[in-house]
Amino acid sequence: MTKPDLMIISFSPIASDARVLKQVRAFAPTYRVTTVGYGPRPEAAHAHLRIADGTPNRPFGPYLRLRAYRMAYWLMPSVRAALRLIGSRRPDVVIANDVEAVGVALAARPRCGVHADLHEYSPYLHQEIPAWHRLQTPYLNWLCSKYVARARSFTTVSGGLAAEYEKNFGFAPAVVTNAAPYQDLAATPASSPLRLVHSGVGMRDRHLDVMVQAVLDATSDVTLDLYLVPNEPAYVQDLRKRTQASARVTVHDPVAYKDLAATLHQYDVGVHLLPPVNFNNAWALPNKLFDYVQSRLAVLIGPSPEMARYVNDYGLGVIADGFTARDLATAIDALTPEAVTAYKRAAGRAARELSSANQEQIWVSAVNGLVDQVPSGRTAETERP
Repeated sequence: MTKPDLMIISFSPIASDARVLKQVRAFAPTYRVTTVGYGPRPEAAHAHLRIADGTPNRPFGPYLRLRAYRMAYWLMPSVRAALRLIGSRRPDVVIANDVEAVGVALAARPRCGVHADLHEYSPYLHQEIPAWHRLQTPYLNWLCSKYVARARSFTTVSGGLAAEYEKNFGFAPAVVTNAAPYQDLAATPASSPLRLVHSGVGMRDRHLDVMVQAVLDATSDVTLDLYLVPNEPAYVQDLRKRTQASARVTVHDPVAYKDLAATLHQYDVGVHLLPPVNFNNAWALPNKLFDYVQSRLAVLIGPSPEMARYVNDYGLGVIADGFTARDLATAIDALTPEAVTAYKRAAGRAARELSSANQEQIWVSAVNGLVDQVPSGRTAETERP
């Protein structure tokens, strides 16, 4: 039996995009997968349509100021490049990753329709920056109303984002978390001193300096290691300079994702304090929470509602009272080796349930449903963008 043709579109380097890679790997056994995006071909993809490195993926500012949103979108270099690469190909179904990919997916006129996987609540992505909010939010609202709402099924990364999309645009995404693959690791007893760790991107809007200050202020015997992708090299360098005189805090280069679980497993507590400076931060449910679980770590977070629900439901760790350095230092000082060991064991009990395999089945069910609803030789009702 011939496999259906699935196209996965993402304006990202797919081979290093953890969420999109999960899609490729989940569908490769049962679909003929073609990816469209930046960078080299993902290993599991049958074919890859590569957008040239350096192709801009942003709309031309004057079009946004004129509210000429159709021109702003269709004249984006990344959109034009993707359309050229797709050409006359007509897949059976398309997964469009994030708002900007959905218009291109619709233009491909897939026989069974489009599934939109929305990694952020895009209209509020940088809402804390007035100039961005004033220019980009109306445009992204237009994209959601004009194109995203015409997909046939939807997923996003957290319940808060799903609720906002439903409230503002009328479609209700299912939730597929950024869960990590299951790791067969044993929870280990807490160390002395307690070893705290954070892995993620080194960006100023993540306020990593607050975590650093909290550890410097804590009175208990703890250390903090930061494994940072230098998205903002100057900020990461500032953190290195700030901590170089301290034996408590060390800034490391990032580790490859395949080595992350083994690296984190050496520690006791995974820390993530994400001040709610915008809507997406407030409702974040990041991959690092699940990385910490798979690495059998206790979890220490701020009162972010989506993360807090998992920490409470599975007994994974401690939630600080607020997002300040003092709040986090107080929570650190309340940790005991006995409690940390218990949290690490709780992570071990929850690890299989919270692994990515369970989440990927939500995508598989949604896409299979689109294919099954359209008889062979027929086409889902769609209109050109």
